[in-house]
Amino acid sequence: MKDKITGSKALMRALQAEGVKVIFGYPGGSIMPVYDALYDYTRGMKKCFEHILVRHEQGATHAAEGYARVSGEVGVALVTSGPGVTNTLTGIADAMLDSTPIVVIAGQVPISALGTDAFQEVDLVGVAQPISKWSYQIRRAEDVAWAVSRAFYIARTGRPGPVVLDFAKNAQVEEIEWEPCKVDFIRSYVPYPKLDEVAVREAADLINNAKKPLALVGQGVELGNAQEELKAFLEKTDIPAGRTMLGLSALPSDHPLNVGMLGMHGNYAVNLKEQECDVLIAIGMRFSDRVTGNLNTYAKQAKVIHLDIDRSEIDKNVKTDVAVVADCKESLPALTALVNKNSHEEWRESFKELDAQERVKVIEPAIHPKEGPLRMGEVVNAVAELANDDAVLVTDVGQNQLFATRYFKYRHNRSICTSGGLGTMGYGMPAAIGATFAAPHRQVCCFMGDGGFQMCIEELGTIMEQKAPVKMILMNNHYLGNVRQWQDMFWMRRKSFTKMMNPCYELIAQGYGIDYQAVTDRSQLSAAVEKMLSTEGPFIMECAIMEEDNVLPMTPPGMDVDKMMLEI
Repeated sequence: MKDKITGSKALMRALQAEGVKVIFGYPGGSIMPVYDALYDYTRGMKKCFEHILVRHEQGATHAAEGYARVSGEVGVALVTSGPGVTNTLTGIADAMLDSTPIVVIAGQVPISALGTDAFQEVDLVGVAQPISKWSYQIRRAEDVAWAVSRAFYIARTGRPGPVVLDFAKNAQVEEIEWEPCKVDFIRSYVPYPKLDEVAVREAADLINNAKKPLALVGQGVELGNAQEELKAFLEKTDIPAGRTMLGLSALPSDHPLNVGMLGMHGNYAVNLKEQECDVLIAIGMRFSDRVTGNLNTYAKQAKVIHLDIDRSEIDKNVKTDVAVVADCKESLPALTALVNKNSHEEWRESFKELDAQERVKVIEPAIHPKEGPLRMGEVVNAVAELANDDAVLVTDVGQNQLFATRYFKYRHNRSICTSGGLGTMGYGMPAAIGATFAAPHRQVCCFMGDGGFQMCIEELGTIMEQKAPVKMILMNNHYLGNVRQWQDMFWMRRKSFTKMMNPCYELIAQGYGIDYQAVTDRSQLSAAVEKMLSTEGPFIMECAIMEEDNVLPMTPPGMDVDKMMLEI
């Protein structure tokens, strides 16, 4: 005789079958049967999950994202219906744009009440469909095992992304005979396209004949766990490589072929050289507008090779000469086998003069200022110099993000969590919580501005309860800094509602029982960083930053990628 269990208990078994270890959630009426079932699975002999009670449902999704980005596994968020699940939509959209595998499971009113405007009823499937890989309503308990397995299969395979399960309350309490289910094939879904060997040969021919090749490395390398395959390809061909913001840790910062970060606030040389190279090899990146600038003038001199698992990205923004549609874990070794061992020393050396200009005009003044208030760049540099080799960078969004990604040091895979495509303020703190559960042995350094810090400030409660060892670097300039910079540069210095009155963060830290240190002068910085990194558990280091610090270089929006400004 088979076990007879409720749909809620079936969910527990299905999640267990998928290898779930951590769930980030917030209970409520329509998901209460699931939380009752979860009680037995988080304690005692039956314990197999760790449930992290967040303080806001948006925090649950961002924490699940941080967990997924650092662990390489699927993050899980569990919430109730109505406002509970609508609070997750920002995180779902964020995960969709950044190809982050999460599964959001939400309660729903019983099927009999659907369409009646019942209390906390929302058409979740309809709302989530445009911003997720798949959204599905579980109406019967017997469908739980199938729906969960399919959800995880879709979330983690191919180009990863978010999946949403809308779990009707009647299905949570119905009893069924438990039958496990494993979905590993969907007829209409081809997550791993077959490698086109002709395209690989065409790409190899272009690379073998190139005089000035340039690789653009994106997050697809990290998602495909192809970091070693990337290095083998680059080292055989001697091709310099720029990295997108989300792809920064796909190649170590100190690798000799790393030529910096791409994009609007990336490094000077690599952005200019995109307009000079003769072959451009895009690997697991989507040619975002923040990378390309003006598409009408972008890399028109180059033959473009695009390696990507998602066929819809090919020719979407930049016209491709050769497309290799496959997982880069497969396509990179195939390409490496056909390319010649080469040397492009003269081409690589040509980057150095431009690098030197950036170092003199931008980098040195940012990380080693001689006088004046603290600069964001020097704070990031101080943390990067003292942090462990395997430290994880988490950022919020804004100037803190741009300075942090530019000046942090990346030595290991999966070392960056930041909101790229959606640019979600409030992402940093909950994502950092998720990162600490994904890699409890690694330091997690979370840089935030005063604006983003306050957007998810309630998650200090989660950090307090879990004693999550997040090292929070609050760079306080009393401005919404990135918007202020744009107002100064492009809106005649009309600072419209970007100046902020802030609370006393020291008192807030005391209220949550979190260690705190203020840094108001650069003479205090090194000691404060050492104290923060050596303290067990969470820590807030608040730095009083120059109010009108600017992120440079910068390509003004809509301008040619090589029209970067080194100074204002």
